[in-house]
Amino acid sequence: MKYIILIGDGMADNPIDELGGKTPLEFADTPNLDSLAGTGKFGLFATVPQGFSPGSDVANLSVLGYDPKKYYTGRAPLEAASIGVKLAPSEIAFRCNLVTLASQDGSFVMDDFSAGHISTDEADLIIKDLDKGLSSAGVRFYTGTSYRHLMVSGANGKFKTTPPHDISDKRIDEYLPKGAGAEKLVQLMELSRGVLKDHPVNKKRIASGKKPATSIWLWGQGSAPKMPTLKERFGVDGAMISAVDLMKGIGIYAGLEILKVPGATGYIDTNYKGKAEAALDILNTKDFVCVHVEAPDEAGHNGSLKDKLKAIEDFDREIVGRVLKGVEKFKEYRILVLPDHPTPIALKTHTPDPVPFVLCTTGVTRQERGSAKYSERGAGETGWLVEDCKVMIEEFFGRPEQVCAL
Repeated sequence: MKYIILIGDGMADNPIDELGGKTPLEFADTPNLDSLAGTGKFGLFATVPQGFSPGSDVANLSVLGYDPKKYYTGRAPLEAASIGVKLAPSEIAFRCNLVTLASQDGSFVMDDFSAGHISTDEADLIIKDLDKGLSSAGVRFYTGTSYRHLMVSGANGKFKTTPPHDISDKRIDEYLPKGAGAEKLVQLMELSRGVLKDHPVNKKRIASGKKPATSIWLWGQGSAPKMPTLKERFGVDGAMISAVDLMKGIGIYAGLEILKVPGATGYIDTNYKGKAEAALDILNTKDFVCVHVEAPDEAGHNGSLKDKLKAIEDFDREIVGRVLKGVEKFKEYRILVLPDHPTPIALKTHTPDPVPFVLCTTGVTRQERGSAKYSERGAGETGWLVEDCKVMIEEFFGRPEQVCAL
């Protein structure tokens, strides 16, 4: 049996007037998703447990069957694993966004949580200079991908931080880090503006009509988690395909091989075909593969309906369609397709609402629905709601989890 999870990050949404009251999933042309919904187990999956913020970290841990209540310590330590940073027991990792702040009435607003989707090469020069310029504060900076980077500190504390993509176009004052020891984080963010103010990379970006990286934004803090691998839990070898460090980090902790696909960007221009082909190829030697596509989520955060519709249709055609066709060479397979969480266009951030999922197994037809539409509404109408990620992952692998000491 081959096992495949396909994640369209942030695909789920709310009804939109411009689409005649339909959601992007309802409006988009998705024949492959619709075909799966017509024959597979189709319903809603609550990927964000009550009391947790609806971040991609929490939601994707749930998708892979890791209960956030047991395994979640923060987003940044997962990304640290992807970057190759090993955290000491006393160290805390922070996600470090390069952002664009705009001055407004004596304060700042979050103009762009991605600094205009700054390139990794540009960001690397900035991060290295931040590491030199702020090293006296007892922190270290590490380059990640595009605007997503890492800061490591030995200082601990009870911090409350806010993801920058949650506050697009809002004044930052009330969203700055809070709690015991948070004043140091705020100071570091302020000091970073001095390093970035006249940075050569920013001068070139401004001259080219691009947004500069004017500040760092610290959030998603945590210590290194302890997680059993999927092989320890279910006896499977697998791989992760994603362009983002978070998913790679989750994959590393889950004991998966991390596959690098040329042209995988995490944006709407990502190499969909390459991801699908890499997934089918690795299944020749492994039992399991997870393919993650970030593009719908980025479109949601940017409030771009056009891009979100395109990302959904590209995911359906280039990922779901190609995988469905290529996987036929394996006699037995099981496919789970879903978003990790909704990223509504109107809100430009995540919500904790359950997401539509479809689970299909060769030779098993749950219910012939014919013209079913893969969507939030369609999934809700089935009356099937999975609230426990352990239930979902055990059904996906078709076996109970093995007893694990962790």
